[in-house]
This record gives sequence, C-alpha cells and structure tokens, in this order.
Amino acid sequence: MARIVVSETDFDVGAEIAALTAGRTDIGGIGCFIGTVRDAVPQAGTPIVTALTLEHYPAMTERAIQRITAEAERRWSLLGCTVIHRVGRMQPGENIVLVLAASAHRQAALDATAFLIDWLKTKAPFWKREDLADGGSIWVEARDADDAAAARWQTQ
Repeated sequence: MARIVVSETDFDVGAEIAALTAGRTDIGGIGCFIGTVRDAVPQAGTPIVTALTLEHYPAMTERAIQRITAEAERRWSLLGCTVIHRVGRMQPGENIVLVLAASAHRQAALDATAFLIDWLKTKAPFWKREDLADGGSIWVEARDADDAAAARWQTQ
C-alpha cells in the first residue's frame, strides 16, 4: 500500500526513505524523485518567479494519486511506495514533490518512479500559479513535453 500525503508542510527526504525501508531487508533498490521550486520560468526573457502556489481539490487529488500509485503497483513488483505532494505557497528552492518506489531490483524501482512522476504531472489535479518579481502572476499551462512523457506509459 502506498503512502500518500498532500500537505502544505515540507518533507524530510531522509526520514521518508527511513520510514519506507524500516525493518526491511528485501528492498534492493529505491527510485527517488524530488521536485523543487525553481526561480525562473523556462522561457528565456520572462520575469523571475518569486513564489509558486499550488491549488487542489483535496479528495479529488488524493483519489487521483491513489489511482496512479495503484497502477504503478500493478505494473511493477513494488515493495513500497511514497508520494508526497505539497500545496499552498512555496518559495524558490523549496520542495514540491517526493516520489519513492522500492523494489527488490533497481530497474523496477527506477521505472516506477519515472512513471509516477510523469503521471502525477499530467493526471493529478493540481493548479499552479507563479508569482513574478514584476508583481504579476501567471497560471502555468500544461506542457506538450509533459503529455509526451506520460504518453510513453500508455502502451505498457
């Protein structure tokens, strides 16, 4: 069963790995992805990002993440899985998301981690607003590259 947390509170990566692996000797590999707030919008010449705000509908978002983690557990022989996604206002350099996937073998853990972050990015209902140094703000649109990354998992 996956551990899923959606919260305004930051997370401790080391503590989360320790919790996932506590008392386990059957885990041979852990895939890990940590997403952080960056201070610049990817397009050149755009204003500096001073904060990122993530909004969501709690029950809807948690159910979507549960479906995504269940699909990862169905596809790979996972021995544990953790998904923590922050919401609310965050500053550049702060953590946004943590994905951990544990398996007896590294490839399953790495593949599951890639799958989880690709599908979280495209199938979990979060809305992102970037606050800019010039005083404005913009809602972040879905990106074709994210859709393409998630689509590679459709045929498996």
